[in-house]
Amino acid sequence: MDAAEKEEISVEDEAVDKNIFKDCSKIAFYRRQKQRLSKKSTYRALLDSVTEGKESTRFQIINEAAKVPLLAEVYGIEGNIFRLKINEETPLKPRYEVPDVLTSKPSTVRLISCSGDTGGLVLANGKGDLKCHITANPFKIDLVSEEEVVMSINSLGQLYFEQLQIPPKQSRATKENEEDTSDDTTQENQEELGLWEEKFRNFVDVKDNGPASIGLDFSLHGFEHVYGIPQHAESHQLKNTSDGDAYRLYNLDVYGYKIHDKMGIYGSVPYLLAHKLGRTLGIFWLNASETLVEINTSGDTEPAVKDALTQTGPVAVKQKVRSQTDVHWMSESGIIDVFLLTGPTPSDVFKQYSYLTGTQAMPPLFSLGYHQCRWNYEDEHDVKAVDAGFDEHDIPYDVMWLDIEHTEGKRYFTWDKKRFPNPKRMQELLRSKKRKGSTDILHIWNDMNEPSVFRGPELTMQKNAIHHGNWEHRELHNIYGFYQQMATAEGLIQRSKGKERPFVLTRSFFAGSQRYGAVWTGDNTAKWSYLKISIPMLLTLSVTGISFCGADVGGFIGNPKAELLVRWYQAGAYQPFFRGHATKNTKRREPWLFGEEHTRLIQEAIRERYTLLPYWYSLFYSAHVASQPVMRPLWVEFPDEVETFGVEDEYMLGSALLVHPVTEPKATVVDVFLPGSSEVWYDSKTFAHWEGACTVKIPVALDTIPVFQRGGSVVPIKTTIGRSTGCMTDSPYGLWVALSTKGSAVGEFYLDDGHSFQYLHQKQFLHRKFSFASGVLINSCADKRGHYPSKCVVEQILVLGLKKQPSSVTSHSPDGKAQPVAFTYCAKTSTLNLEKFSLNIGADWKVQIQ
Repeated sequence: MDAAEKEEISVEDEAVDKNIFKDCSKIAFYRRQKQRLSKKSTYRALLDSVTEGKESTRFQIINEAAKVPLLAEVYGIEGNIFRLKINEETPLKPRYEVPDVLTSKPSTVRLISCSGDTGGLVLANGKGDLKCHITANPFKIDLVSEEEVVMSINSLGQLYFEQLQIPPKQSRATKENEEDTSDDTTQENQEELGLWEEKFRNFVDVKDNGPASIGLDFSLHGFEHVYGIPQHAESHQLKNTSDGDAYRLYNLDVYGYKIHDKMGIYGSVPYLLAHKLGRTLGIFWLNASETLVEINTSGDTEPAVKDALTQTGPVAVKQKVRSQTDVHWMSESGIIDVFLLTGPTPSDVFKQYSYLTGTQAMPPLFSLGYHQCRWNYEDEHDVKAVDAGFDEHDIPYDVMWLDIEHTEGKRYFTWDKKRFPNPKRMQELLRSKKRKGSTDILHIWNDMNEPSVFRGPELTMQKNAIHHGNWEHRELHNIYGFYQQMATAEGLIQRSKGKERPFVLTRSFFAGSQRYGAVWTGDNTAKWSYLKISIPMLLTLSVTGISFCGADVGGFIGNPKAELLVRWYQAGAYQPFFRGHATKNTKRREPWLFGEEHTRLIQEAIRERYTLLPYWYSLFYSAHVASQPVMRPLWVEFPDEVETFGVEDEYMLGSALLVHPVTEPKATVVDVFLPGSSEVWYDSKTFAHWEGACTVKIPVALDTIPVFQRGGSVVPIKTTIGRSTGCMTDSPYGLWVALSTKGSAVGEFYLDDGHSFQYLHQKQFLHRKFSFASGVLINSCADKRGHYPSKCVVEQILVLGLKKQPSSVTSHSPDGKAQPVAFTYCAKTSTLNLEKFSLNIGADWKVQIQ
């Protein structure tokens, strides 16, 4: 065995060892900030230095110990957003400011300076309902909305800013470091604090201009529930970090990552949402270096006892302590550049964030089908056999992915000529069934792009590696994968001369990655706990802008038993990105290898996905144009119901379907919480209905996926299923109409060619609205700008919750003709089924029930 072979590192063996990765105690800038902040060195704002520019209000802030001023800038941004930037006033060299993540330069709104108290400054937006109260000494900013302080910045005095320095060999001016390193000049302290060098295992990170970390605290008043800052294998609601590690945002290749852990994994979105009754807020910390976030929630648990003097002497007055969540951000380098999204509703915050970073790319329709993948399909014969297996068992699928072993020596854009002598013919076979190879239109999967460097510190690139523009890797580590996906997506668009929507799947990501494609949760394990954690992980991605997300069905590592695999397919069918994947050295697990009964159950789950494709596609259009997540935590749809704020074992798909995947082995019953005191919910299989605001015990056999349709909604479906999405283009539609307590329902439907940009450039699309009231279902145009001819018809309508049997049903087409419609009514389930009719999906018509 030669030295190279001997040295080859196996990712399977190496990455599961958690000692390879740092915890907070091994991160020097964290240790420095914790140590120095304990000394309480405060900043004050020099308000006599205020200048009001065209775009921002600027003033100096100074640290009492160091006397070197920083420059603060406050901007008002269109759509109720504030931006705060803090930088060195005269840095030794420019500090890194993250480019390319914001879609464009945000439009600013002139802030009006109002008279504040002495020692303060008040900046208000044009309407005057949002104000920034800046206090000079100690420096603090309060964000005030309609006279209520909703957020305070630096109220805990954790503003921290290490200024760039000339190396000690060139100058003895290390004391000029604004955080004053004079106490730390001993060799031992220098090493402990990692000022100029930081050691980890066998690696030494040299910092040419010394330490450059930053930090700031935000206090959210009245908030107990905070979410976001992916990616972690953790609960959807962020946990208190006071008794353990902070949440780490540092993109790493962690094979078989540990769950319920705050260590950084493949992607980072430095964006946090807070929600309480009556308000949702967002904090977007635009920094691409290693970042840590501490969270401390307090109050609102025990009443405080205060003495009050009355005429009869002191009595104990019980006064509820208002809850508060403190969020402390720390980054290794860069500047403080933070956007405060003031809501007030979840929907408003989603729009504010997408105004800054863009909306989810409109996916090509095929990518919403099922993807079959393995590391690796062996050769052309293997691919052909797997493809035939899907047809033989009547299971639709759209994409066959080959992992890296199809290449020659792991070199991308090559083929192993022994295993794949005729890749074009192999892909033509898939294409003949309207499935995806990469002959005419290429679709790409960006893997290992954290970047994964097996011989690097923490299996990634060294922080002092130099990038284009002479920037160190530490400055931009977390946007490395973002740039790879951006380049890939833009390259694919150029390759098709701007005609085809690309599909790019990435493992590593940052804020704004939603503009370029889809994300998955990386190297998960075939265990029930990983199926369960996938739900909160995907909900967190969804609320932070990345709607097109999924987890490897079955678990990438290990061999799932049949029951787990079935349950995972049932969950995955109701999650945005739907792909089965497995690592090499695992047993084969194509859907038909687990016995006839399990094959049937997996087939049913995948076919349910294809039935709902029109609804999925319409939801992605809403994400693309209106910033609304596809997969939604209950609190987003029911923001006024406290009971929903911590729910993470069920979720909404759009506003119409509630899904509660079964994530426990041998389950016979699940507790499903149905929110909304004025809502009614229908079981999508049995049509049984329940009023909302209650928990229902639902019996589950292995064939049960608890899915409920919300009263008041209309869901479009396909009534027949083909072998792939492409085979279903002209197949008919159905409508599931679930009536509200008031006997009404509304829904939307979106259609275009499924692959080009003509929906955008030529307005070639159909956007329809369905509304049901007083016994009449109407199909009308939702967006008159769009035109797209479709031969497709609605041939079936199912009405749930119709209390009495109709005497007649008639359809009225655009030319005014009335036709009787055949129907069956079931009094037991209060359902009306209309069939044997044909109404064009894109035409105006109505159906009258009397």
